[in-house]
Amino acid sequence: MGAAEPVGERERVSERRREEGGNARNEEGRGVEQGEVVGVREKVIDSINFDVNNDLNNHPGDSHVAMMQRLNPTNPLRIVAGRSSRMPTPSPSQTPLHRSTPTPQTPLPRFTPTPQTPLPRFTPTPQTPLPRSTLTPQTSPPRSSPTPQPSVTTLSSRKYTNKISLFLFVFHMVAAVGLVSFLIFKGIQGLIEASESVKRKERNILKFYLPQVEATSLISITLAFAWQKAVRQWPRIMVHFILWSSSFLSLSAGILLICFQKPTTDAVGVCLIAFAIGNGLYACWVTPRIGFCTEILIKSLEPVPKLGDLNRPTYCMLGVGFLWMSLWILAVIGAMNFYLTPVVIIALVLSLTWTAEVMRNIVNLTVSRVIVLYYLRGMQSSTLSCFQRAVTLNLGSACLGSLFVPTIEALRIVVRGLNLLEGEDEFMFSCAHCCLDVLQCIFRYGNGWAYVQIAAYGKGFVQASQDSWHLFQRQGMEPIVDSDITSSVCFLAGVCSGSICVIAVAAWTAKVHQTYTATLSLLSFFIGYLMTRIAMALPQACVSCYYVCYAENPSNILFDKTIQDHQTVMAADHNFEPTPRLPHRFSA
Repeated sequence: MGAAEPVGERERVSERRREEGGNARNEEGRGVEQGEVVGVREKVIDSINFDVNNDLNNHPGDSHVAMMQRLNPTNPLRIVAGRSSRMPTPSPSQTPLHRSTPTPQTPLPRFTPTPQTPLPRFTPTPQTPLPRSTLTPQTSPPRSSPTPQPSVTTLSSRKYTNKISLFLFVFHMVAAVGLVSFLIFKGIQGLIEASESVKRKERNILKFYLPQVEATSLISITLAFAWQKAVRQWPRIMVHFILWSSSFLSLSAGILLICFQKPTTDAVGVCLIAFAIGNGLYACWVTPRIGFCTEILIKSLEPVPKLGDLNRPTYCMLGVGFLWMSLWILAVIGAMNFYLTPVVIIALVLSLTWTAEVMRNIVNLTVSRVIVLYYLRGMQSSTLSCFQRAVTLNLGSACLGSLFVPTIEALRIVVRGLNLLEGEDEFMFSCAHCCLDVLQCIFRYGNGWAYVQIAAYGKGFVQASQDSWHLFQRQGMEPIVDSDITSSVCFLAGVCSGSICVIAVAAWTAKVHQTYTATLSLLSFFIGYLMTRIAMALPQACVSCYYVCYAENPSNILFDKTIQDHQTVMAADHNFEPTPRLPHRFSA
């Protein structure tokens, strides 16, 4: 009996302990349901974890294992200790079950998200200014980089060239229109209010001046288109024909005027005969160059059929020229009854010359723009847009070139003639040497090749002249360019038209009123020459574009080996005589 009491007492103590453990588990379960333990979810625990927990309950003496379990599962000490002891990390659902008190676990889950929440809040704060600060230097270079892009070598320049020359020409045209209008008014006033002698004189002028001048304008326009069409269709024949027919026609016109046996007509006839002799000598001198000139002319005219409306600027300028000359002749008639008649007529002639040259260079710039874009970009541009560009942006360069290029070309002809006539007169040819130096300097700053650069890149006249000549020097094309006779052929075509007009008008005027023969002969030659030069601007522009574009890019597939082969022939032929610039004694 005494032994049974201790046994029963031990059974009661064990039952009391089991009840206390069950009550603790129930209270712990209710605490989880009430939310005392936050952020922990129950998970399914495999058999291995249950065995480990049972071992822990059976061996409470392992204090270091119990201390590791109290640590946060993400604590590095627990991870290292777990790896070293090869114990699996208990799930978060098991940690509150084997801890003596769940109280210290509540701050751990509550404080763990606290440092995590500011991280996503503060991380975008330094990131948002970074793209803005990085984008700011990236957007600024594209905005500042296009600023220097529109340079002098762009094909789409939108700036006006040679504004001073443009202003002078516009001012001149305003003054010319005002003068012509005033002189026409004076002519009409003379017909109505003047005395009978003045009325009779003006009627004779209208009767014998106006019909001849209008007929000359129509004849010259017809001849202009005829010469241009013939040169485009039969260039090999027309180059020879123009060189020799110009001499023959000017000689015929001079002989005809001398036959009238008037002092004025004799003077004009002698001038024409002298010109015919010089023209014949020039034709003999340039005969060896005709073959190469013809080849270049044929090559340069190849793009013209592909550009169907390339002749429209020529039609426009010839129509405007015809209307302006009709008004101009009325102003000349009105100047007959005004003070300082010779001075006024000379001013009208100079104005008409400059205006006609500007119209010719407008055609030159338009054609050059179309041909340059064809060579450099392989594109067919609008002739209308190129014409609008020529009469607006590049008009100042056309006005400046119209003043200087004819003078420079005439000076070159004189100097070349002096080189051919070299003799023993030291004084004469020392003067020629001085003139050649001046010409060389002037020609570098003003030449007819400048119109290609003006039309292509919108450069000023002087800059375009320098750049064009620099291109020729870089490619070694100076002898070839100097020996080109295309401009001479176009000039002599105008001489042919002028001579034909002189023959027709002189014969007509001598029949009806012989007193006006010399004056009308000069006037008809002048009008015929100017009209033909406007039409012949097309082939001359094509040849200029061919030379300049080849000098800029000789490897272009649109160019063949014609120029290169000719350079080789010129270098190998010791008997080849380039266009003389200096007399031989000075060139050494």
